[in-house]
Amino acid sequence: MTRVCLIGTDDCTLQYELLSRETAREALTTYDLRRPFENTIALRTVSVGAAISLLNDLDWYLTRFVDAALVQDPSVSEDEWLSRELATELRNGAIEPDETAEFCKIYGVERVEPTDASASEPAQADESAAEMAETTGVPATSEITETTETAETAGTTDETTPPNRQPQTRRLVEPLYVRRTDGSLPEYDLRDVDSTLVVRLTEAEHSP
Repeated sequence: MTRVCLIGTDDCTLQYELLSRETAREALTTYDLRRPFENTIALRTVSVGAAISLLNDLDWYLTRFVDAALVQDPSVSEDEWLSRELATELRNGAIEPDETAEFCKIYGVERVEPTDASASEPAQADESAAEMAETTGVPATSEITETTETAETAGTTDETTPPNRQPQTRRLVEPLYVRRTDGSLPEYDLRDVDSTLVVRLTEAEHSP
């Protein structure tokens, strides 16, 4: 299955902006919506072509409320994502899958404590530990399981866990633009983070 992840802009709550508008809500209604990171919406669809068609249907909203639209297809990479522009070129046959890896940006992924604002967002389920590991390309360790546990589990761990504690979430932080050399990417060094998420770009996006 092909995956889509929409990253909201800093000045909006993405779930509210999309799901409160009839056209966007109807376009998304057939999908199982997830929230892998703070202020994001993710879903699965059948192919890169279907993913691009959905993004085109949502274009008016993406222009206003989305910082980046990402697509992941296992035929290209199991743990790296494509920008919308690169996925479109792939769908159109302008580039081959093995030609997509040179230009990238790497997001840092860090844990954040939930806030009252995030707790009041529409009740879409966070991704499971296994899906989070798949998204970020890191193993499904107990650390990730703990940070993505449900509120019910968090409330029954041990006496050091505050009652009714909200689960921690993760957010994407400033991307580092890099170029793959000899099959390897530089390490993310903009700040200390728990993990990273790699997005493949077009050359134009890498060097605007």
